[in-house]
Amino acid sequence: MSIRSLIVASRSRYALAASTISQATSRAHQHACVPPLLSGLGPLVRAFSSSAAVADVNSGVRVMEGQILPNVYSKGYSTLLAPANEALIPPELLSSKTVWTPDRELGQYEDLVARVTNFHNEDNGFMVLDGDVFDVPIRKDIVHRVVRWQLAKRQQGTHSTKTISEVSGTGRKPYKQKGTGRARHGTLRGCQFRGGATMHGPKPRSHAFKLQKKVRRLGLKIALSARTAEGKLCIFEDLEVPSHKTKNIVQYIKQMDDTKKVLLVDGGDIDKKLKLATKNLHYVNVIPSIGLNVYSILQHDTLVMTREAINRIVERMHT
Repeated sequence: MSIRSLIVASRSRYALAASTISQATSRAHQHACVPPLLSGLGPLVRAFSSSAAVADVNSGVRVMEGQILPNVYSKGYSTLLAPANEALIPPELLSSKTVWTPDRELGQYEDLVARVTNFHNEDNGFMVLDGDVFDVPIRKDIVHRVVRWQLAKRQQGTHSTKTISEVSGTGRKPYKQKGTGRARHGTLRGCQFRGGATMHGPKPRSHAFKLQKKVRRLGLKIALSARTAEGKLCIFEDLEVPSHKTKNIVQYIKQMDDTKKVLLVDGGDIDKKLKLATKNLHYVNVIPSIGLNVYSILQHDTLVMTREAINRIVERMHT
């Protein structure tokens, strides 16, 4: 049901209710008493006291002969707003709860316009974000595959154990084969002895496995789109700081709303002053655009990228 049809239906219901309330009020005044439930509905009774109230979406609600109230404008799903001078419905009868609805549907590959600022929250114009990079549908399965690939690839794999030929010890038979009543053994370097070998133990190896390039790129696009949809992507003109003091970065991060861990992404090489200023902060990390990855984005709730970094990422995704 559209908003217009909802308004028409609500006007009809309020007109009928007002007519009933008006008749009950007039009967109550004839008996010199006003019911308690009707005492606070004066504005509603006056607004809808006419029995000839007709709902017309194009021309408004005709309350009395020759008097037309303007159309009612909808805001969200729980409140109705009219011009400030004329109240069609008393505000005390409306819910004050605001229901948030997205202005658009996410994941439609639409180009987005984002505000460009800096550490001092100064306006530096706007930037268009490519929809095929910053507005793709969210897929948790792709993100899961890329994260597993990253963690497996960075695993060192230096675990090692010694086999029976690598364990230090003599190769002499500990005692004769028969006549002792004990179990038969040919060496003391076996896995059943203390200090012996490890059977089927791990050896140094690579845990990496192959993942298609299109899947890896899609995972990065999904991570960037998720931060963009959450409003946690900040675009800076540059990452210049006045000095290498850590207190400057701490002050800048405090100005950001609802920020716990920040990832700063620069286009080229990291500035030396910025590197020194963030070196002692565990909740601020700085990487170049070439090192941007899905796992790092997921570890930080706020992503700050420079204009140059975004251009390089988009160029990388399109090649």
